[in-house]
Amino acid sequence: MNLPNKLTILRTILIPFFLIFIYTDFWGKGNAYIAVAIFIIASLTDLLDGKIARKYNLVTNFGKFMDPLADKLLVCSALIALVDLGKLAGWIVIVIIAREFIISGFRLVASDNGVVIAASYWGKFKTTFQMIMIILLVLDLPFKYMNIINMAVVYIALALTVISLIDYIAKNYKVFIEGSSK
Repeated sequence: MNLPNKLTILRTILIPFFLIFIYTDFWGKGNAYIAVAIFIIASLTDLLDGKIARKYNLVTNFGKFMDPLADKLLVCSALIALVDLGKLAGWIVIVIIAREFIISGFRLVASDNGVVIAASYWGKFKTTFQMIMIILLVLDLPFKYMNIINMAVVYIALALTVISLIDYIAKNYKVFIEGSSK
């Protein structure tokens, strides 16, 4: 098993630990900091595994399958926990998760037709803001106006989620309709 795949497995293994610390109060506010540290480490493994796999030609079928699955498990677990903890509205998470299902479906259809749909800059911005949003909501910092900052980041992440979905559909609708990208 190569390093990128080990990093993907590590990301998957870190999810239950993240959830344990977000849901428990053993160390008081320290739990939120530990949960965020775990989330950041898991998120960094996502950044690293792809770079390493491409740079050293270590792309595997396991990685192609597990990497996006691990990403979605990490983010969706965090979002669902935040809804459960009353820190995020359920409808926002439904929009975010629906976008992931739609894009995954598009990629599946494209793959069946021999077309690779690469991540766009909108998708990368979306991911960045979603991760910032998760970190801020988990930390729940007690600073003045922090609730306004948190809500702004939530709505920016939501807007980027919708924009990136529209961008994917606009650029790739022919894959779904005609089975090709031309």
